[in-house]
Amino acid sequence: MIRMSLTREKSQLMSASEIDRTLVRLAHEILEKSADHDKLAFIGIRRRGVPLAQRLAKKIEALEKRAVPVGILDINLYRDDLTTVDIKPVVSATDIPFSVHGKDIILMDDVLYTGRTIRAALDALFDHGRPARVQLLVLIDRGHRELPIEARFVGRAVQTTGSEIIEVKFQEIDGMEKVLLCEKA
Repeated sequence: MIRMSLTREKSQLMSASEIDRTLVRLAHEILEKSADHDKLAFIGIRRRGVPLAQRLAKKIEALEKRAVPVGILDINLYRDDLTTVDIKPVVSATDIPFSVHGKDIILMDDVLYTGRTIRAALDALFDHGRPARVQLLVLIDRGHRELPIEARFVGRAVQTTGSEIIEVKFQEIDGMEKVLLCEKA
C-alpha cells in the first residue's frame, strides 16, 4: 500500500543551528525572568515538548551549574477532542519525578496553535498538585488561538494560514533537526 503524504513542504523555517541558538536565548530568558531558581522545574508535553524541556534543562545546567528537574506529561486522556482522535487513544506514561507543589513550573511544547493542548496539559498538571506558578514556553507560536492562552517564552512567532501546518522535527524523535512550514495536501 502506498501512503500519500498529507502535507507538502513549503519552506524550512529553522535549521538545527537556528533551533540551538533559539534554545540558548530561551535559557537566558528563563533565568532572567525566574526569581527563585531553586523552585524552577520543567515539564515537557509528550512528544516534542519533552526534548525541548530536556535540552533547556541541560543548557541551564551548563550556564548556572544547577540541575533543573524535568518531568514528562501525557495529556491524551485530558483532550477535549478525545473521541475524534481514536477509538482507543494511546496513553503513554506521565513521569514527573518530583512534587509540583510550590514549584515554578515551565510547561513546554513545540507549537502553540489553538491553545487546546495547553488547556489539557494544565488539567493534567493540576491533577499532580498545585504549583506556585505555571508559565508556558513554546518553540513556535503560530497564532489562531481558540482559548485565552499565551506563552511567556516564545522561540519564534510565525503567522500561518488555516491550510498551513508547522512541523517540528527533533533528532530524538524524528532522526532529523528542523522546523518546516507545510501546507495540507
